[in-house]
Amino acid sequence: MVEVHAPNVSTVGTERRVVTAIPGPRSVELQERRLAAVSAGASSAVPVFLARAHGAIVEDVDGNAFIDLGSGIGVTTIGHTDDDVVAAAQAQVADLVHGMFTITPYESYVRVAELLAEHTPGDFAKKALLVNSGAEAVENGVKIARKHTGRQGVAVIDHAYHARTNLTMAMTFKNMPYRDGFGPFAGEVYRAPNSYPLVDGLSGEAAAARTIAYLEKNAGAKNLACLVVEPIQGEGGFVVPADGYLPALQEWCAANGIVFIADEIQSGMARTGRWFASEHFGVVPDLVLSAKGIAGGLPLAAVVGRAEIMDASHPGGLGGTFGGNPVACAASIAVFEAIERRGLLAEGERIGATLRAALAELAERHPVIAEVRGLGAMMAIELRDPVTGEPRADVVGVVAQGAARQGVLLLTAGTNGNVIRFLPSLAITDEQLRDAVSVIEGLLP
Repeated sequence: MVEVHAPNVSTVGTERRVVTAIPGPRSVELQERRLAAVSAGASSAVPVFLARAHGAIVEDVDGNAFIDLGSGIGVTTIGHTDDDVVAAAQAQVADLVHGMFTITPYESYVRVAELLAEHTPGDFAKKALLVNSGAEAVENGVKIARKHTGRQGVAVIDHAYHARTNLTMAMTFKNMPYRDGFGPFAGEVYRAPNSYPLVDGLSGEAAAARTIAYLEKNAGAKNLACLVVEPIQGEGGFVVPADGYLPALQEWCAANGIVFIADEIQSGMARTGRWFASEHFGVVPDLVLSAKGIAGGLPLAAVVGRAEIMDASHPGGLGGTFGGNPVACAASIAVFEAIERRGLLAEGERIGATLRAALAELAERHPVIAEVRGLGAMMAIELRDPVTGEPRADVVGVVAQGAARQGVLLLTAGTNGNVIRFLPSLAITDEQLRDAVSVIEGLLP
């Protein structure tokens, strides 16, 4: 019998707690070791070393406890060390750690594929492929679309983030730090203007017409295998497109035989109060890309979509040594079941309502906040000079660093670095959210 360890909630606690300078002495010591042993390219925004976590609280090696508004960039969506996920992973480790699905399959991989088919938009026949990371999901989505269409072109939009491999760097908009000096990049990637209501002021239909016109002129619809779009852009600054933008793009793709791919790596798995953010916009993607929150913190990602597209590859054309690892699959099943059983979609809506109200009040008192936007537990504030309209990345930096020193972990975003994004877990309480926002207010000009 395997003894299942449940996290000691009383040890981690439920409130922020600062007992040393940030970073504390133990973190400073570990940072010295890290600088000597770890590539400088793998830098960290906040040099505190974590020891344990539960729910929406993370604790560092010096005993400081932080309200986590980033969830590992959207990974621990149902909470750190969720009891059901921990139990499922521990039990699976004792039975089968690795099986190499493309050699000898196992049931949990199949079950995750079934759950993805059930919960992604669309009532047509679907199939799935499991891989390790968001980058692998994007790469395989493109591979499958190319095989299905016999075309090579890949279309993306401004401010997109699709990962850091060679192909996905070509698809990612922001040069620094993601692309700078790492080329040459994969070819046949075409980038078009996006819908950014705060900046362009366009209706969804007008923005879509601009996107489509650009792609038709610069790539040609007949040459495009796929259009890859984040329903809500992540690293790009949680940009929410204007109403009608995504449906118009999907209609154009359908009319021209282009595979419409929704990159839901950050926005999916109950994050926005729906299983997938595409549902908010009335679009049904041909393929959906998942990762991050899909397995409660374990590495797992997926491509799921129309069976006829997913079956385009020849046998053996898709796979990978660790893709769909049994332990990650067990954790993923626990995540799906927890969202259903605990009604966590409603928690996403609750968090969105609480955050939107609190951030709107901040915006009234602090004109540097140009916009509050987002859906569910995926909210953001964009900071701009109220007179000139220029991005205020300097203020974002001050707020993020100052908040960390007071026990609140924030993520920044935006092509200009002037966005603070909120990605709390669905386990966060209204009290924790309001406490975190009060810290942020004290740092705003």
